[in-house]
Amino acid sequence: MSVARPSRSVALALSITLALGLPVSVALAQESAAPAKPPAAKATELQTVNVTASKRVENMQKVPMALTVITPDKLEAFGQAGDSVLQLASRAPSVYAETSYGRIFPRFYIRGLGNSDFDLNASQPVSMVYDDIVQENPILKGFPLFDLEQVEVLRGPQGTLFGRNSPAGVIKFESRKPSQETSGYARVSYGTLGTANAEAALGGALSQHWSGRVSALAQHRDNWIDNTYTGKKDALGRYNDRALRLQALYENGGFNALISAHARWLDGTAEVNRANAISLGGDVFVPGFDRNKVAQDGLNKQHLFSWGSNLHLNWNVGDYTFTSITGLERATTYSRGDVDGGFGAVFHPPMGPGFIPFPSETADALPHDRQITQEFRLASNQHDKLNWQVGTYYFDEDIAISNFDYATFNNHALDGYAVQTQRTKAWAVFGSANYQLADDLELRAGARWSHDSRDFAVNRLLSPFGAGPLQLAAQPHDSRWSGDLTGTWTLNPNVNVYARIANGFRAPSVQGRVLFADFISQAKPETITSYELGVKTTGMDNHVRFNADVYTYNMHNQQLTAVGGDINVTRLLNASKTQGYGAEFDLEAYLTPNFVLTAGGSYNHTELKDPNLAVAVCGFGCTVLNPLNANGQALVDGNTLPNAPQWVGTVTARYGIPYGDSGEFFVYTDWNYRSEVNFFLYDSAEFKGKPLLEGGLRLGYNWDYGRREVALYARNLTDKRAITGAIDFNNRTAFVNDPRVVGVEFRVEL
Repeated sequence: MSVARPSRSVALALSITLALGLPVSVALAQESAAPAKPPAAKATELQTVNVTASKRVENMQKVPMALTVITPDKLEAFGQAGDSVLQLASRAPSVYAETSYGRIFPRFYIRGLGNSDFDLNASQPVSMVYDDIVQENPILKGFPLFDLEQVEVLRGPQGTLFGRNSPAGVIKFESRKPSQETSGYARVSYGTLGTANAEAALGGALSQHWSGRVSALAQHRDNWIDNTYTGKKDALGRYNDRALRLQALYENGGFNALISAHARWLDGTAEVNRANAISLGGDVFVPGFDRNKVAQDGLNKQHLFSWGSNLHLNWNVGDYTFTSITGLERATTYSRGDVDGGFGAVFHPPMGPGFIPFPSETADALPHDRQITQEFRLASNQHDKLNWQVGTYYFDEDIAISNFDYATFNNHALDGYAVQTQRTKAWAVFGSANYQLADDLELRAGARWSHDSRDFAVNRLLSPFGAGPLQLAAQPHDSRWSGDLTGTWTLNPNVNVYARIANGFRAPSVQGRVLFADFISQAKPETITSYELGVKTTGMDNHVRFNADVYTYNMHNQQLTAVGGDINVTRLLNASKTQGYGAEFDLEAYLTPNFVLTAGGSYNHTELKDPNLAVAVCGFGCTVLNPLNANGQALVDGNTLPNAPQWVGTVTARYGIPYGDSGEFFVYTDWNYRSEVNFFLYDSAEFKGKPLLEGGLRLGYNWDYGRREVALYARNLTDKRAITGAIDFNNRTAFVNDPRVVGVEFRVEL
């Protein structure tokens, strides 16, 4: 008796279901609910890209602001070697990112504006929004990228629809949503350094009105850095990073409800610091530096658990749509590292590498982080002349931070402990409208009133220097207007020109790292006014899309963080004025039906304008290039902003060679460039990052109309070695980029 074999799609649905731990009946129900997908037609011209930059679904070419969309195929290529969200650095015009925390604390910069603060309550001027929920705490911003519809980078102030803490811009992540159509994929790869990635998603109809989608990711890397001090090979560098997203969508007439939950588990190595890796007098590695080795006597480990849930409700009632978005985010983390990056000290020989004035082994923890957000929005449905929306927004964050110091020479015993607490509440009302003044002229305007307050306290319970207990508190608050005004001229159906004026702000900040100081510092709110002129075009029968803009901005009371210096604290400052200007472009082109090219680039000039602004310089061994005041501090007037490359460029190219009825050999390459960056507010010969060009390559074959694919890949193709960050209070400690990773990948789609 013969037995019918299940279809390939049924088998795949079952395998993904088992991998994700779903009931088998769900996968079979999805398979039976949808007919087999017909072969997908191969795109030979650019497709319309829809975005939600204005909280409406619009054609990207019709949205009058500088924005870049990063598509799933690019994200998959960039992240093949297990890269975190930092893979977005230099992948869009004017965008840069770095970290001193490893995989859990990304710091983003747009048009040179960012924040290098390493405290766990740091605010950043680049807002990150995941499925319409702002990720305020830096720990939340590191959620992995998988099963995404796209990433939207909105450059410039976003003071109307996103409000607080978005004067530099917004990065929006849009997950792939459930639908009645059965869809899914599985993707696995393995490469050098024991780099393994696996991700899968499965979605489809659950009933007539319900659909669901489950997505999962697992990333792993082995330890690959030897510790020559302990003699242990492969002692550092590993991670196990896992994430899960569950979604359920209900649709019935003019009402829909999307319920989503997500979680992340991370265990591994914190940032690996390299003592005296930078040569005195220059921004180069010391002779004999080996990226695969360190010599450390401190401990290193990192843990993270975060989870959240959100509920999106939409009622379409005649000419109006009412939207409610509720979000909850929770996180806990612990990160410990050898901050001095070496072993021993001048008073505790032997020591090295190089001169170690004293040991530094610290940890930061976030035992409690709870964020609640609520947005209500009423919007007109699409009309020919006038479209508008009004809304309210509420934000409530409650966090606790623990700071630890350890006595490395006393069996790593705890010798310093402080606790910070912070409660932040903010609310806003906003509105925006666009009106078609004529067939070729549209006007958009928006305004927002925001109120922000913080209640901060810090309690030092144990001092590493024998100082007594200390309690300090602060309650900064602020209220203000922000908004934008834009005019768009349609020169012809393929060319739009726009002019935009926008402003934004960052709420006041407070810091209190009192293990190493007896004070807290505060920064007043910063404000920005930006002027932007841009053009959006398509041409060559929709085979080329080219967008470009020029901009200038003035920022007042910019919040700056003097990181490190003579002591291991962050000190908040305000610069009276900061000026910036630049130009940006995005290009997409089908050069032939089988050859696709994308490119983007930017020039960004930033300059501090404050003759009295002075910051502490390095604690030991660097060549300061700024003039010093009577207190030995560097006067930084005229300096560029930290981590603000003047030039950013990115290019991708894909060439396919059809084979057979449904197959294709292909080659895909991507390259990104950033010019020199300064790591700190003061200028020195050592603490800079040289211009960096990194690339990747994929060689592969796909068949069954692209539903199956196998490929060889390489990241950091040229094995470029670069200094990506530094610590300056103890020695010339450096962070470095990852080495080349080469591997193989297999992907299958339903």
